[in-house]
Amino acid sequence: MAKPFAYALMTEKMDAIDRLDIRFRWGSYGFRVLRCHLTSFPPGKIIRFHKHSEYEFHFIPRGKGTISFEEGEHPVHEGQFYLTGPGVLHQQEADIKEPMDELCLHIEITPLDLDDSQTWGEAWEDREAEACIQALDALPLRPLADQYNAMAWFLTAYRAWHDGQPGAYSTIKQAIIQILLRASRMSLLPGVTYEPPGRNINEHRFQMATQFIHDNYASALSLKEVAERIPISGRQLQRIFREQGAESFSIYLENYRLNQICSAIVEGRGPIEQIALEHGFASGNYLYYVFKKRFGMTPKQYKERHSGGTLSTKADPKGE
Repeated sequence: MAKPFAYALMTEKMDAIDRLDIRFRWGSYGFRVLRCHLTSFPPGKIIRFHKHSEYEFHFIPRGKGTISFEEGEHPVHEGQFYLTGPGVLHQQEADIKEPMDELCLHIEITPLDLDDSQTWGEAWEDREAEACIQALDALPLRPLADQYNAMAWFLTAYRAWHDGQPGAYSTIKQAIIQILLRASRMSLLPGVTYEPPGRNINEHRFQMATQFIHDNYASALSLKEVAERIPISGRQLQRIFREQGAESFSIYLENYRLNQICSAIVEGRGPIEQIALEHGFASGNYLYYVFKKRFGMTPKQYKERHSGGTLSTKADPKGE
């Protein structure tokens, strides 16, 4: 009994993804999908010698046949793939006795003229995309085993369209990238590995701590509680605050609270007692005390001086 064909779903509308205008940027390259479909060659079918200016990936999920290049002919069978293009003259032929199915990805890859911005992960992505394209260009001109299961991603892309999945475009894009990456791992280039971009861990921890403070400053916060969110010890976090230019955790927290209170006072968001409680102070009296000590004036005097003007005497969160 013949086993079920894993890609049978794609026979319902073989050119479904071909009809979509799939274009995306990955790293410093632009990608335009010309074809991404399942096709079937009847027994003995020959596609005469031709070439493309783009990349064309051929994956064989079922059947067998031959692929011919200028320098010779190679048998090809289920579980293999080969890349033709750019500019590779080739001829395809199904076996004389049985049909051959093919998953085809025909894609245009164009270097982009981009600025030097390296933010939001672009440096890492640029490096990966560049390495992938170089590896694809070094693939041997012969059938190779699909040992990294790139074929399965054709079905992922098709299902995203077929099921009307939310984010179908993004799913198809990621499926195309996976096909490219998995195929490139069969390159003739020696394997190159590298560590993902690192970060200054103490600077990162400081950012995490201060963001937590900004989100929760109006409630009672302790050094220990914030440190547990990182997670590190309170002593480590205190040292990081000093290292990053803040005098201490408590000074940073108080200064941030006062900054928010200054804005609330000038904007007239309520009486002082209410503002104090809404911004983490135990009472209006304690806020009066802290405010007078920090700014040399009462909250009322501060409002009279700064209403309609700039808040030039606001506290620096780092205590500077």
